[in-house]
Amino acid sequence: MPAIDYMIRELPTAERPRERLLDQGSAALSDAELIAVLLRTGKVGASALQVSMELLQDVDGLAGLLGMSAPSLRRHGIGPAKAASVLAAVEIGRRLAREELPDRQPLTRPAEVVRYLAIRYRLRDQEMMGALFVDIKNRLIGEREIFRGTMNRAAVEPREVLKESLLRGAAGVILFHNHPSGDPAPSAEDRLFTRRMEQAGEIVGVRLVDHLVLGSSGRWVSVRGRTSW
Repeated sequence: MPAIDYMIRELPTAERPRERLLDQGSAALSDAELIAVLLRTGKVGASALQVSMELLQDVDGLAGLLGMSAPSLRRHGIGPAKAASVLAAVEIGRRLAREELPDRQPLTRPAEVVRYLAIRYRLRDQEMMGALFVDIKNRLIGEREIFRGTMNRAAVEPREVLKESLLRGAAGVILFHNHPSGDPAPSAEDRLFTRRMEQAGEIVGVRLVDHLVLGSSGRWVSVRGRTSW
């Protein structure tokens, strides 16, 4: 029998992640145990649980998986099939997050939108900017990732965002971007870009609802200083 199978089977049944999930429910499992259930097997000399613990340590916890691709997940003990399982689980989480913002319910609390954005778009090492498009009652009608990578705010033109807004028939737009440093404090460039967007939007009749900056550990800042819309 493969070495890894032996190691898993050496554990008492009540301590095996899959059996614990079936017996006690998924909430009873640690983050590493949940990943171990997805991986199913480990590698020579290490159980699936050990491999999952190593993975979570490498990516700084579950949230780090949100920015991973198949190539970045690949390592000893995690091949294409296992990487696909993890990425599928992450995408399910993203789509469930999408359900938290019903299309026909007005967006009134920035904090709720930030929770949705953190699951959908949080990346550890890359800065990105995106937009949520809303109707006249602040109901979500669409979203788009606008830019990813080392960002010079001057390179992101308001006209591209506003063109997309008009094509979608949006009355307003909520801009958002992350700070890979983890500090969500808006820079002077962030504030200048927000003013440019607001002024350009007024010309074409698209309201800038807000510009949200996402940091780490759930921290965020409204560039316009708003707590509700």
